[in-house]
Formats: sequence, C-alpha cells, structure tokens
Amino acid sequence: MASEISHAVVALAIGKAIGKSIGWRAVPARFWWLSVICSVLPDVDVLGFALGIEYGDLLGHRGLTHSLCFALVVSLAVVRMQFPEAALGSQSWWRLIAHFFLVTASHGFLDAMTNGGLGVAFFSPFDNSRYFLPWRPVEVSPIGLAGFFTPHGAQVLASELMWIWIPVGLAALAVGTYRRLASGRFP
Repeated sequence: MASEISHAVVALAIGKAIGKSIGWRAVPARFWWLSVICSVLPDVDVLGFALGIEYGDLLGHRGLTHSLCFALVVSLAVVRMQFPEAALGSQSWWRLIAHFFLVTASHGFLDAMTNGGLGVAFFSPFDNSRYFLPWRPVEVSPIGLAGFFTPHGAQVLASELMWIWIPVGLAALAVGTYRRLASGRFP
C-alpha cells in the first residue's frame, strides 16, 4: 500500500482541483477533513488481520474496501449525510459525488502502483480478483507507524516523494495556473 500521508496528499490535490467548482464562496473545513478521511478509509480493512481475516479474502486487505463499488457507496453516504444543502441531482451534488468517489477510489489506484502485496480487488464484491497497474514504481509501505522509522520506511517516503507527491504537486500547480489564466488573474 501507499502510505496514509500520500493518500491524504492526493485527496487534498483532488479537492483543490474540484472544491471551488462546487459553487461555495469558501470551501468548508468539513470538505477537507472528509476528503482526507475518505482517502485513508479503505485501509480500515487492516483491522481484519486481528480478526483472523486472510489478506486475500473479500474483506481482507485491498479487498472490498479498496473497490470502486465501495468508493461509490462512500461518496453517496458522505454527500447525503454531510452536504444536505446539495440538492439531489444538482450540479453541486454531482460534483461532490465525483469528488468523494475519486478521493476514495484513488486509494486503490495508488496501492495498485506499489511493488508489493496481492493487488487490489477493484471490482469487488462482484469479482474478488486482484489487480496491479502495469506500472508499479512505488515502494510498498509498511503497515503501522513503526515501520517508517527504519531504512525501508525512508525508502518508501523517498519513493512516494518522487512518484506521488511531486507529480501531484505539479498537477495542482498546473490547475491553479490554468484557473488564474482563464480568469484573467495572472500573475
């Protein structure tokens, strides 16, 4: 898996790209908190290890909670419960659904870019087959905080800096620059 830090970085970048398009004067703090929570939520499945759930099971690590179906259910629930002001079917409702779907689904895609584990069950619960992306440059992250205070933890963070944080930062910069140019507010 990618580290929780990287999942949060990607969520914040997606939020930066989508947040202002929802029509708010100021993006509410709950939008940012929920974005980060949704980005790391799929890893709730690691609790299954303590319950004897096997890695490759439906409820195992990178199983159901890493699926596109889970991302859709989470996005619908978050928008319904936390953004009731967004009228069902409105433009802002659809943008919020898209945002929280992308933020939650990004977790599985980042994990599918790592060089470890069994892959991601993108199509669970309908198909529990595990997949990786064809390009897997990200060093797999340790489970738990202690693993980051090792040489391997430093390798993971360096890998994520190169393959996740810098590209995401450049993409966010490009989106911001485009918006400034399009609105005539440059430099």
